[in-house]
Amino acid sequence: MIETPQGELATGERSTRNRVARSILDHGPSTVADLAARLGLTQAAVRRHLDTLVTDGVVEAREQRVYGARTRGRPAKVFALTDCGRDAFDQSYDSLAADALRWIAQSAGGGEQGEAAVAAFARARMDAQAEAYRASVEAAAPEDRTEALARALTADGYAATAKNAPGPHSGEQLCQHHCPVAHVAGQFPQLCEAETEVFSRLLGTHVQRLATIAHGDGVCTTFIPRGAGTAPQSNSSASASTAGRNPA
Repeated sequence: MIETPQGELATGERSTRNRVARSILDHGPSTVADLAARLGLTQAAVRRHLDTLVTDGVVEAREQRVYGARTRGRPAKVFALTDCGRDAFDQSYDSLAADALRWIAQSAGGGEQGEAAVAAFARARMDAQAEAYRASVEAAAPEDRTEALARALTADGYAATAKNAPGPHSGEQLCQHHCPVAHVAGQFPQLCEAETEVFSRLLGTHVQRLATIAHGDGVCTTFIPRGAGTAPQSNSSASASTAGRNPA
């Protein structure tokens, strides 16, 4: 029997661990069972890779967050990427972006004027992105517009999905499992606020931000009430509620 060189074994292990981390990035905080099913691995193998990723500071175990009515029993344990883990995915320019926004704020005089200048930049940036999303959203049937927005966001690296919202409220949840600017948005919440306004405008309805990666949640979650998306708006007057969301 020919023995596999130790280096090849190590490379294979690293490749599988990267697949585990990438699956968490694309799908959000995940249980061992979720990961095993998605990756075609045994739960024992997933646990072994997760143990290494936890030791390396790439993922962390946490209690699964439940929106809406909580079911009986102990909440499932899920594994989410840490800030260190997210650093491996598309966040090479965080420091430069944060420095640029600080310069904008300081050049405007700091304080409230500086915050307003950063907010104006964030809106201009999101307005430009919104134009790329608008055609996809407007081409979809009203009931499919949240899904169309999720696909457009995914193409921009946000790993977004749309699903029915749990609990008594009728609506959908737009979930972004990755945010390329999460670290910067943690310092400048205007980026999240501008994004929420754009979602509201594109879908033509009041939306509510429930959670953000920038604030430490595993997924950016936005609630869209049922019946949304009937008339995308072209101005900034749409209601984008921040009530009930995390402040970043």
